[in-house]
Amino acid sequence: MDMTPQSFGGIHGRTVDIDLCYACRGIWFDPQENLQLSPASVVDLFRLLHEHRNDPNHPLAQRLFCPRCHQPLAQGYDIVRSGRYVTHRCNHRHGRFSTFAAFMIEKGFIRQMTQLEIDDMAQRVAIVHCTSCGAPIDIRKEHACPHCRSALSLLDPNAVERALQGYAQAARHQGLPPRPTEVADALVMIERDRQKALREERSPGSMGITIFSNDRGTHPLEVDLWSAGVTLVWNLLR
Repeated sequence: MDMTPQSFGGIHGRTVDIDLCYACRGIWFDPQENLQLSPASVVDLFRLLHEHRNDPNHPLAQRLFCPRCHQPLAQGYDIVRSGRYVTHRCNHRHGRFSTFAAFMIEKGFIRQMTQLEIDDMAQRVAIVHCTSCGAPIDIRKEHACPHCRSALSLLDPNAVERALQGYAQAARHQGLPPRPTEVADALVMIERDRQKALREERSPGSMGITIFSNDRGTHPLEVDLWSAGVTLVWNLLR
């Protein structure tokens, strides 16, 4: 894992230094660091994730190793109110590795997609990329990730707004939860804009794959649930 160190403000005025892996969309926490981030630092972390949402990424390796002792990490599960998430802990208590999505589930910012949302999205999107591990999922056939078995989940502004209640840095947003079709429409729109921007960044002679939606071409649209969700949330926070 290619980790980038980053300093954040902690509770009680302390500084918390964590390591971010944008390619594997994960965070390394030394013991208890995940509990020491201040509310303002959570928003700062969202800003960084939004800035790096289009960075090249890849699914997690089958085996992960502790950056301190280089021994294999033990995979397990933690359960919180917002759902179950995968953890990778060092048996020598040097810390743990969490995907961006696992950290957001822990903080209550991610919710599982409803069956109605999945069914509606399957009518216009063929492939989504798992929020937890990044693996592709044929949403027309699978309702959970075949790689890590995580339920389909989404960084959702309403879930974030509830989780950030009382944070001065978070914008207030009142209203009813989005309808299933609104979620799918928003994700498709964001993904189209993202891929258009990526195509425009490429030079005329560069190699790249253009992905079309079902109603515009022969190739089905692929949606990165993490990138699209981060964009939805950042529109709320900024």
